[in-house]
Amino acid sequence: MDVIFRLFLYSRSKSTTEAGKQRLLEVDDRSIPTAANSPVLRPSHPRRTPPTIPSAASSYLDHMRMEASGTQSAASSSSVREKVDIAWNHFSEIKDAEGKRQFKCLHCGIVYKGGGINRMKQHLAGVKGNIAACKKVPHDIRFQMQENLKDISKRKQQVQEELESTPFPIDAEVDEGGDSSSLPKSQSSEAYHSELAKGKRKLAEIDTFFAPRTKSGSQPSIKSVLASKEAVHRADLAVARWFFYCCIPFNAINSPYAQKAVDAITAIGPGYKLPSYHNMRVNLLKDCKEECRLLIDCYRNTWKDTGCTLMADGWTDGRSRTLINFMIYCPRGISFLKSVDASDIVKDATNLCSLFSEVVEWVGPENIVQLVTDNAANYKKAGELLKARFNNIYWSPCAAHCLNLILKDLGSMPLIEDLAKKASKVTIFAYNHVYVLSWLRKRQGWKEIVRPGATRFATTFITLKSVCEHKHDLQALITSKFYADSKIAKTCKGKEAAAIILDLKFWNDCLTISKIAGPLIRLLRIVDSDEKPSLGYLYDGMYRARNAIKAMFRNVKRLYKPFTSIVKRRWDTQLGQGIHVAAYFLNPQFQYDKENYCQKPEVLQGLVELLGNKDVCHKPKLAMNEVRLFRDSLESFGKSIALTMAKEMQPDEWWKMFGSSAPNLQKVAIRILSQTSSSSGELENEGDGDDIIDFNDLGAFVAADFDEAGHEDLNNEDSIHNATLGDI
Repeated sequence: MDVIFRLFLYSRSKSTTEAGKQRLLEVDDRSIPTAANSPVLRPSHPRRTPPTIPSAASSYLDHMRMEASGTQSAASSSSVREKVDIAWNHFSEIKDAEGKRQFKCLHCGIVYKGGGINRMKQHLAGVKGNIAACKKVPHDIRFQMQENLKDISKRKQQVQEELESTPFPIDAEVDEGGDSSSLPKSQSSEAYHSELAKGKRKLAEIDTFFAPRTKSGSQPSIKSVLASKEAVHRADLAVARWFFYCCIPFNAINSPYAQKAVDAITAIGPGYKLPSYHNMRVNLLKDCKEECRLLIDCYRNTWKDTGCTLMADGWTDGRSRTLINFMIYCPRGISFLKSVDASDIVKDATNLCSLFSEVVEWVGPENIVQLVTDNAANYKKAGELLKARFNNIYWSPCAAHCLNLILKDLGSMPLIEDLAKKASKVTIFAYNHVYVLSWLRKRQGWKEIVRPGATRFATTFITLKSVCEHKHDLQALITSKFYADSKIAKTCKGKEAAAIILDLKFWNDCLTISKIAGPLIRLLRIVDSDEKPSLGYLYDGMYRARNAIKAMFRNVKRLYKPFTSIVKRRWDTQLGQGIHVAAYFLNPQFQYDKENYCQKPEVLQGLVELLGNKDVCHKPKLAMNEVRLFRDSLESFGKSIALTMAKEMQPDEWWKMFGSSAPNLQKVAIRILSQTSSSSGELENEGDGDDIIDFNDLGAFVAADFDEAGHEDLNNEDSIHNATLGDI
């Protein structure tokens, strides 16, 4: 109510000002005789006196009065503008059939509708934007009209400045209302006059009654919309100076907490002071730690229903200390438990098992489904000892580490080693010569070539694929007149690079190897992401990868055997576990895909072993009977919506929605399908992120490789023989 009252007083003050201006129009009635009879608004309070209007304002009002008289009445043919304004000597006023005014230029003869004499004056002066310029007006008349418009513009600006400098009185009631403003009277007056200097006449602190709109997606406030580009630039520059002075990494601006911090400061408004050094390192750090504890407690409440995965990630820091990070994975998120310095202990199976047991007791043995560690022999033996102590906890090797070892074994094959060396020579040739790289970058759709890394096994295959994608650009460079006339074309390195680029067998080999490793790299990205549970996809990914390699060579055993034997050896000796096979059976996306479902006996065997463990399934007989309902799509599993959502929903969420007909099997399936298969706890991106496949498209991640351009090169068997047999 206080705000409304203040706005009402301000509107009365404004009406008083308008009344003062109207009385000035009454004084000079020499030009407009009808203005004397017009009603005049009187101020509401006799004690108020309107401000004095300067002489320049009076002169400008006289001009505006004459300009307005031309449009007041269509019936008055002899208006003041017709007698006074110099533009009337060059126009004639006519009327159309409807009685509307029209203006005809006496120089060009064009008739214009709408507007007033000022618009016609712009026509003569050649001012663009509002009306077309007259092409037949003499130069002296055009110059006269231009000077007249400039004079009017100057008078408007002068009047505006004088009106802004006029001290409009503020009601005493507003000043006396101490509760309506948080500033003292002197400060309020200073703030008011500073606003007047900026051309704004608003009451101080009135905008503090309205909530700011700083969140993304919300409707912006009028203040933020009207903020000038210079003001926004000053704010950006202030943030940039802070980053530069403190050497803050640029990727900090992409933090999800950055915009939240800016929004919180904006909500408070000007005058906010940053927390002190002591408050930041003591009090605020303590509060954030408490928030973290509450978040972990929130995760911990879900461990009993969905289960969790204990991840042990061993690594060596820069001081050669052996550290083991313990983390807990659940569908809600990953929580860090602790980091143990294992440099002073012998890392044999017994000591590792004791270390794991301490963490298991803290988390709760009944909450943990599996332990994921490195696939070294001591970790594998420690997992077996832990399984003997806690029968409900399975041990699994890190799937990301095993897939990296598979790629390492593939990369050590003579064929792939030779291809990697040739691709490296081509890449070095392109990036070591500036003018060659400049020519390539001017090609339409050019993307940088991915160069192989020193320790990342997957980058070798990503590099081969990247070089293969630049085949046409590189061949266009070698065959161009630009390169033929250059000095580098005559050198040994130039000739060697040209020979590789023009070798058809090199490109066929690159395409073949990139397609062989494609499914494995895609599976590596999936299991290492930890964004969603991946345990139910691991077996299917390996099964489809082996089938893709066989299909690549048209099931010719002597061709695909060198590649599939590497994959099979790592799966049988390290990666393959019974829990992976059971998760594959319980995943509805694969169970109801009858065309691609794996019918091997090991699938059912892994499920039987899992349900036969009474520490995992408390009622194994009932659960085994419920398997038939799930397999044959009966009762709640047979609903059309259930079959449709099997390919779109996460498998653990699908069981929560449609597994009510099999409560015992439902509980086991949710706990198994809610787990991860990697121990890294973070996403390790290989190459660019454009090729990362979505979980909803996982069932078709092999087919995506065969749909890429260049598959026609592998359609005949001769091409396959030339691509692989000679070097295998």
